[in-house]
Amino acid sequence: MTQTFELKPGEFTTRDENAARFGCGKFQGIEPAVEAKKVIVYSDPAAGEEFGYTFDGRAEDDEYGPLYLYTGYGKSGPQELKSRNKSLHDHAAAGRDVHLFVADGTMPDSDSKRQRYIGQMVVDPITPYVTRTGIGQDKKKRTVLVFRLRPAPGTTPVWKESDWLSPAAGTDLEEIKETPQPVIPAQTSVKTKTSEQHTTADTIANIPGGPKTVRRREGLLVEAFKKHLAAAGHEYKTFQITIAGEPGALTPDLYDATAHVLYEAKGLPTRINIRMAIGQLMDYRRHVEMLVKPGLRVAILLPSAPSADLKDLLASQGVYLVHQTQDGFAGFPLP
Repeated sequence: MTQTFELKPGEFTTRDENAARFGCGKFQGIEPAVEAKKVIVYSDPAAGEEFGYTFDGRAEDDEYGPLYLYTGYGKSGPQELKSRNKSLHDHAAAGRDVHLFVADGTMPDSDSKRQRYIGQMVVDPITPYVTRTGIGQDKKKRTVLVFRLRPAPGTTPVWKESDWLSPAAGTDLEEIKETPQPVIPAQTSVKTKTSEQHTTADTIANIPGGPKTVRRREGLLVEAFKKHLAAAGHEYKTFQITIAGEPGALTPDLYDATAHVLYEAKGLPTRINIRMAIGQLMDYRRHVEMLVKPGLRVAILLPSAPSADLKDLLASQGVYLVHQTQDGFAGFPLP
């Protein structure tokens, strides 16, 4: 039977108290409480740096509202979507609530770490996690899963200034060989209206801010273009770009290493999407040319051709156009 969660956002507790209350473990960052139908998540950005957990913290809001990033389970070696990571990823399908705590000092008259309750969260149903590159406890480079957590409907999280992501110490670029295609679960704790199939371009997901039409065309478009690049014998990857003095990381959609072309994909060939893509490409290009090599070409990837005026806009900014057709992709290879 699901137990009532008595804590209110902003209140303090300890791992021992949560373990006694919900029957979960008390030593790991992700602690499933099977009988209580909960997943308890502990975030400790300061201590996590020892294990390469440098991505934890409150990120900038996006069109869907607040976002908290949380690095998954596994101290050394590449993290995989299994064990505790799978428990968090699949919490909605298993009917479990997620509750987020952040380490905040010690309890009075005790050496126990104090856990500040942020609130009930859900794993983002659009992009549950992203992969990042970091250093593990064994001091070796590895990929980690960075989960994207959002406040559950009806929850008002209590944040502190210290919860925000720390700015990067310097500008750096890491290669990422593969990025996961966003997968929307068949069910979420906020109840999707329709089941999602990998071949479906649209879905409706109830996420903070109300029901949103989630366009998966962009993810499907990128996956199709990867196959097109591979068939042409091109090597592709992307980058993780950290900027000195800024939190988080930039991750372009796709880099064609064979042709030295950076692509930004958009799910619809609209003016607002194309204007956004131009800005993103200009931002990425500065860093890729400085940290990889000069002479980078940039291109926008679309599911269909835009209007004549938008084609002129792209040409005027030195941005190439590649769009999907019934037979493949027009505009590839670039001239």
